[in-house]
Amino acid sequence: MAADSLGVLAALEGAPEQLTAAHESAGMAVDKGVLPKPEDFDNVVIMGMGGSGIVGEIVQSVGTGTLPVPVVVLKQYRTPGFINERTLAFGVSYSGDTEETVEMSRGALEAGAHLIAVSSGGALADLAHERNALHIPVEQGIPGPRFALCAMVAPVFVVLFRMGMLPEAHATMVKAQQQLAQRRDQCKPDIPSPKNPARELARRIGRTIPIIHGAGGLGAAAAMRWKQSINENAKAPAFWNAYPELDHNEICAWGQHGDVTRQVMTLVSLRHGMEHQQLDVRARLTQEIIEEAFAQVLVVEGQGEGRLAQLLDLVYLGDWTSCYLALDNDVDPGPIDAIAQLKSALAAAAK
Repeated sequence: MAADSLGVLAALEGAPEQLTAAHESAGMAVDKGVLPKPEDFDNVVIMGMGGSGIVGEIVQSVGTGTLPVPVVVLKQYRTPGFINERTLAFGVSYSGDTEETVEMSRGALEAGAHLIAVSSGGALADLAHERNALHIPVEQGIPGPRFALCAMVAPVFVVLFRMGMLPEAHATMVKAQQQLAQRRDQCKPDIPSPKNPARELARRIGRTIPIIHGAGGLGAAAAMRWKQSINENAKAPAFWNAYPELDHNEICAWGQHGDVTRQVMTLVSLRHGMEHQQLDVRARLTQEIIEEAFAQVLVVEGQGEGRLAQLLDLVYLGDWTSCYLALDNDVDPGPIDAIAQLKSALAAAAK
């Protein structure tokens, strides 16, 4: 088994406590500032990339039934024209130095938006302090943004809760903390397969390429995160899509090359208890049509009480699975050399 040079398994084990601590510390940070009134905004934008940017999809999918204004997730450089003084903008970057997020945040401020920055420091924190915007600090020393998800999710939920825009946020975070602790006890390294669901999923996926399907907005966010975690931790290809959209295009793709795909691809179906009833029908019927084009179909059920608990449960199980995929294939899950190489090349090109 490969070395875990950055201690990512220990970081994963600490996720439930990370969410609890971030929940508390974000509340204290908000107490030091003055939050705007919810009636002052027509929209919320959440700006971020990669392991930080997934915060946007989580907030969007969890708050969809309650938030009184639309939430737009931005993963780009340019600031869209609709952003103005009636926009509540969250800039989320664990390091605080993600160039796209810093540029979007600067553009949002120039457009008159109310910025709230979430980072462990960096240029994003400096920008917030220069412009008298609220900066909510995130715990330092975590081995990468993807292992700081709970630390970055909590501040956004706390702000929306304190503003009265997401009144269930406090209770749903407490339930999510409890669910993560339960899932951690099933997945930690001293629990062997098949009792350990993450180890068993990693064993079954093996060297195949996972295609992850999620149901609805919540399932889509989970599927995206599974893809990202397998890419970064296992250093392996993975792809994702979501119902019902995939039934209007991707469903046609499985068959023409079935003799190849059934040798190398595994379908991972992420399910949860918050699905629209028609999504269950679609998922079952779609699987019957396409399953012969895959080596196997693995169904993963989210657990917990409430949308956030079930979403973070699916995400957490995927994070564990991706790390065991890495270690089982003699890959160190921590370093992300390709991203570091690209950043170095971008810096050189800018000179």
